[in-house]
Amino acid sequence: MSTVETSPYNERTRVSAHLNPVDWIALVLVIIGGLNWGLIAAVGVDLVASIFGAGTVGARIVYGLVGLAALYTIFLAVRLGAKNPD
Repeated sequence: MSTVETSPYNERTRVSAHLNPVDWIALVLVIIGGLNWGLIAAVGVDLVASIFGAGTVGARIVYGLVGLAALYTIFLAVRLGAKNPD
């Protein structure tokens, strides 16, 4: 019996081949949101509010985009999970 070993590189290539530009944008926005929340928890600094101003339209747009990206990422996780049942 022969076994085929897959390297982490091959696994990354397989997953990234399934990501379209919207997927990548959503992932980047979720990472930005997560880092912002981490800064709030660690040092009490809201970077988005610091850049755009607390409660401004710009900050609300960023928060809204991050929230939409999080919702989209749920869909993305389900889609990737269905393609990779192992």
